[in-house]
Amino acid sequence: MRATSSMPTLTGTQLINYPPHAAFVTPSSIPSLPRTTPGLPKPPGALWPPLDFTLGALACCGACVFTNPLEVVKTRLQLQGELRARGSYQRHYRGVLQALWVVGRTDGLRGLQKGLSAGLLYQGLMNGVRLGFYSYCEASDLTDAPGGRLVAGALAGALGAFIASPAYLTRHCSGAQCVGLIVLPSEGACEGRGRSSAGRIKLILFPLQVKTHLQAQTVAAIAVGHQHNHQGVSSAFATIYRREGVIGLWRGVNGAVPRVMVGSAAQLATFSSAKQWVAHVQWFSPDSWLIPLTAAMVSGVAVAITMTPFDVISTRLYNQPVDELRRGRLYDGFLDCLVKVCRTEGMLGLYKGMGPVFVRLAPHTVLSMLLWDVMRQKALQRRTA
Repeated sequence: MRATSSMPTLTGTQLINYPPHAAFVTPSSIPSLPRTTPGLPKPPGALWPPLDFTLGALACCGACVFTNPLEVVKTRLQLQGELRARGSYQRHYRGVLQALWVVGRTDGLRGLQKGLSAGLLYQGLMNGVRLGFYSYCEASDLTDAPGGRLVAGALAGALGAFIASPAYLTRHCSGAQCVGLIVLPSEGACEGRGRSSAGRIKLILFPLQVKTHLQAQTVAAIAVGHQHNHQGVSSAFATIYRREGVIGLWRGVNGAVPRVMVGSAAQLATFSSAKQWVAHVQWFSPDSWLIPLTAAMVSGVAVAITMTPFDVISTRLYNQPVDELRRGRLYDGFLDCLVKVCRTEGMLGLYKGMGPVFVRLAPHTVLSMLLWDVMRQKALQRRTA
């Protein structure tokens, strides 16, 4: 027996005129699907740009207060044994904890916060611009394109580093005894005392160098790197401006911008991606602060690994002395510093201070990213309330 079909046989004309809703599914009959995947956080909204700048600055300044002692130790470790083969120099600092003890015992507790005022100025300027610009890119959906987060993070870092370069210079002068300050020998400068025969300090300071100079600055017994002997942040800026003008405040920026670009791209891209993934797997409630905390911890590891070589080169460039023509005595620039460090100290020379870099950057990234995200979400909730 042949099975009879329950549907009538239709001719071609009848099929054309057959009502579509009776037997066929049309695109208009399919219910629309949500554009966002369940479990993923909603794209952040846009805040008033000055408020976004302020929140980023406050978050990173708060983190800076807690991590500045590790920044001092990191600067000293990176300057130790500069352009000298391993084992051919005296090691004053042998690790993070030992270096913290030596600096605290020799320079006092205030010595562990050298360069803090310049550090706060630098963190506020650089991260306010950096995080504010990245937030704008996110709100404008510029980070949705392939590689958009990396590109936006790198551009944000370059912009922030360039604007805040003078402050970074000042900060380093405090921790390393003015890592970027230069005493011109032709003017009778006495290295170690930092004063010329006329009784005035003749120094050349630059934006990011001031911070390095101050953090490297210490007593002769535990001094490493060139000692610039700045009296403070304001005097460092004044000296730089008097000797070099406005352009002098950006000396060494060629080493700072690549460093911050790489670090910013790694930090912001991994933080955004990790935060989205943690929210998607639903380990925590959607509004839990543990989501940005976990993402910040992942980001801290990525930042420490990618930034350490650039951090070493930046510290060396900012701390080197200059000649009468205001040229560096040790390095001609970023690439020259990279080649010389690898040639004389080996590849491991680029990872000097990796321990304190990680110990400093990981907590700094966690604190700054967590504070920034929480404050920003609170501001967005208050705006929509």
